[in-house]
Amino acid sequence: MSAPEPGQSSAGQSSAGIPGVDLPDGRGRTGLHRTGAGLNGNPSVSVERVEVTSDGWHVLRRTTFGYRRRDGRVVTQQRETYDRGNGATILLYDPARRTVLLTRQFRYPAYVNGHADGMLIETAAGLLDDDAPDVAIRREAAEELGVAVGELQHVFDLYMSPGSVTERVHFYAARYSPADRVDAGGGVAEEGEDIEVLEIPLDDALAMVADGRIVDGKTVILLQWAESAGLL
Repeated sequence: MSAPEPGQSSAGQSSAGIPGVDLPDGRGRTGLHRTGAGLNGNPSVSVERVEVTSDGWHVLRRTTFGYRRRDGRVVTQQRETYDRGNGATILLYDPARRTVLLTRQFRYPAYVNGHADGMLIETAAGLLDDDAPDVAIRREAAEELGVAVGELQHVFDLYMSPGSVTERVHFYAARYSPADRVDAGGGVAEEGEDIEVLEIPLDDALAMVADGRIVDGKTVILLQWAESAGLL
């Protein structure tokens, strides 16, 4: 079976009338099949075709591209990419009391993949939603932790699962004190969030990493960074 031409589905049918391609999808988006088609930063990669395989709240694409290997051979490869946008996360720490503010909430993907109850302890985080990273993380800290964040420290930006997920996460840290906790936090109920706020001594949080009670990647990274940087 020959490969579909650009603008066609994997079944060889015309893309005319496909939501997210030439018709607005549930979020009003079109042209989702064009993402990546114009990339030219790597001369060893030539994008041939981008297909939208799922256009729910986030977007799953299957991309076919030519790749020139180190031995000079050009091979055709396909990769699926899950595009949920970029995100930001923050570690709030109180140097006077040597505590950190974390969240606990239910994560179904972890639950279905072996976590005992799906209740993960994490740093506050969220998608950018078209905001600048610093604006987005202040919003998330207010919604999830009830904290009005002061001066931010940008730590680094990381791709957390580059084999399949496009998301780049912006990592931040900031000091807090009891006076900065302006409300109870807990997330946005209208978005289905049900978040418990945890104030934990840093030493206890590091012990929870060591014994497996904290298993969220971004949280482990920020806690170990804070220890190595001597922030607390």
